[in-house]
Amino acid sequence: MQKKDFIHSHTSISTNWIQNTLKLLDEGATVPFIARYRKEMTNGLDEVEIAAVRDSSKKFDELISRQSTILNAIEEHGKLTEELREKITQCFDPIVLEDLYLPYKQKRQTKGEKARKHGLEPLAKMIMSQRGGDPQVMAEKFVKGEVESEEMAISGAKDIIAEWINENTQIRSRLRQLFQRKSVVISKLVKGKDEEAAKYKDYFDFSEPLFRCASHRLLALIRIKCQPNSEEGIELIEKYFVKSNDLCSEIVAESCKESYKRLIYPSLENEVLNEAKEKADKEAIKVFSTNLRQLLLAPPLGSKRILAIDPGFRTGCKVVCLDESGKLLMNQTIYPHAPQNESSAARSKLAQWVQAYKLKPLPLEMELQEERRKLW
Repeated sequence: MQKKDFIHSHTSISTNWIQNTLKLLDEGATVPFIARYRKEMTNGLDEVEIAAVRDSSKKFDELISRQSTILNAIEEHGKLTEELREKITQCFDPIVLEDLYLPYKQKRQTKGEKARKHGLEPLAKMIMSQRGGDPQVMAEKFVKGEVESEEMAISGAKDIIAEWINENTQIRSRLRQLFQRKSVVISKLVKGKDEEAAKYKDYFDFSEPLFRCASHRLLALIRIKCQPNSEEGIELIEKYFVKSNDLCSEIVAESCKESYKRLIYPSLENEVLNEAKEKADKEAIKVFSTNLRQLLLAPPLGSKRILAIDPGFRTGCKVVCLDESGKLLMNQTIYPHAPQNESSAARSKLAQWVQAYKLKPLPLEMELQEERRKLW
């Protein structure tokens, strides 16, 4: 995917204007400069749209860099296939990209890694195949060294299977959807904090479906948990991995529970909460900007007509007139300074506009005029 197509998919802006905007940004132009002075190149994109192009461009570059890092890491371990390379280079979802990398990621000393070092991975594969047989008998030949019993061998095999389940991209995708659709936000009071947190008493024992939780409520919660029904998540995993009804399948089912509770649930809970927090932050910023815009656009001196001048020399002075509600009545330019030196014409125009739009001096201006008369 090309950068302009990636940005288009996130902003819906035409690729032609995206290409021109990227060129201007690469040349060092700022967002306000492009919005004000390069309208013909961007089809009049405003500052918000130009900033969205800039931010999406940065996100694309970060994804390409991450793809390269992942490819190099997997290749160093000699596990990079052409099929895997294609999947990674065609993936532009950061979450899915990390799921693809998870089975190959350099891990700290996990339970599964310890079991592999004890030579229990072949046992895990035998149990995972679920082709019948007694796991205790299978485990007998793996009892050696630090593996002191069949039970210890089977326990290590379960740790390996739990990690395989956690690293399966399809099951993680299904569980992610489950978390997004059915997670419940739960907030509990920290013991002994009753008085300190009194103003948040509505959230002392609070629960609500995540998809219904308003952004201001989510941001008000500090220590929260978020999860769907655990049984539903475990059942989903078992349907995917448990293929038979023998003793090996029972061990695989136990591994499914272990994988969900110890590995998958903590990971997906953090992921879903971070995503919800990011959306809530954006919503809060949007509400704040809307309120600020209304405040800034309010008539600065109340319900009065205003004539305002933006000073300028070479390009002239911009003059605007607003009515009592802040609506624009007039927008003109006068040239009282060099090189035009049209000061007489500027005074005449100002006088005409004051009369035409029925402008009156403000109380402060009237007081200043009175003070001038006293001084003179």
